[in-house]
Amino acid sequence: MKKLFLIIISFAFINIANAESLSNEEKEKAWNCVGIYMANYFLPSGETFEYSMKEKSISSVKVWKAYALEIGIKEKDWDEGTNKAVDKHYGSPYDKELTESCHAFLEKTIPNGKERVKKVVQTLY
Repeated sequence: MKKLFLIIISFAFINIANAESLSNEEKEKAWNCVGIYMANYFLPSGETFEYSMKEKSISSVKVWKAYALEIGIKEKDWDEGTNKAVDKHYGSPYDKELTESCHAFLEKTIPNGKERVKKVVQTLY
């Protein structure tokens, strides 16, 4: 009976631990969004944009990394995925539709994501 109780408790803890994790597909999408956000932040001169878009993009990068570390993704792994995505998107023109899609994904995936981004934006100055 004692062993059965321990097994049940173990499964409960495993399920709780996995409740806040990203699937491989979600990690790839998150990294892709980080690459898009970084491309937005480093837009080439002459590109039309609103400055608030750059603020929200760089803040979203910070929120994604903080969340990744919170849920147990190793910093080295997160940074490697980020670097690949930045290499892929760096120098790309601003794509409002892609950026908005990334914001929606962040807000859906990260608990209080929208509020977390707003908070980081406020600390930029």
